[in-house]
Amino acid sequence: RSVNAGFTKKFAPYLARPEFRAIGETGLDYNRNYSPPSKQEKVFEEQLELAAEIGLPVFLHERDTGRRFYEILRAEFSHIVGGVLHCFTGDSSALHSYLDLGLYIGITGWICDPKRGALLRNTVRQIPDDRLLVETDAPFLPPKTLKPVPRRNEPVWLVEVVRTLAACRQQKPSVVATLSHDNAERLFAFKTAQPACSMSS
Repeated sequence: RSVNAGFTKKFAPYLARPEFRAIGETGLDYNRNYSPPSKQEKVFEEQLELAAEIGLPVFLHERDTGRRFYEILRAEFSHIVGGVLHCFTGDSSALHSYLDLGLYIGITGWICDPKRGALLRNTVRQIPDDRLLVETDAPFLPPKTLKPVPRRNEPVWLVEVVRTLAACRQQKPSVVATLSHDNAERLFAFKTAQPACSMSS
């Protein structure tokens, strides 16, 4: 297995840097279609091959792609060390398809949206503790449970995502924060201080 030489050469200056922990954000987006689907799929396959070749996990994006994203990912994922489905918003069926591949599941401020987040608030109960990640998606998706709702999302609002997620999973916020921290360390193979989370309920 060898990826396109030009593609690898473009990213080569970054690959040896210690802060380079994953390939991504990569995936498919048929909602906005900034590039034709056929071109998106070709680049996605090349980036998955690159991740397999250099032994890094993938940070994944999917929107309005039907089964195509999953089909491409499933064909390549056995060669990849791991990955996270970023900003997961799907149902139970989609969740278990990704869990069966071995993916971590990233939850954002989408869960704080009273209307759009309703399905997700039920689904997150099914995410195993060792596959859960919390993320901002900043500057997008500020938590709508905040009043007033910020116009721009910032990392500081991650605390609100943790609170909402914890309530849905019937866990303490401090537990959710620690789970996400430990899972991120395992997936991305880095070591940090424990999360500075003062939330106890």
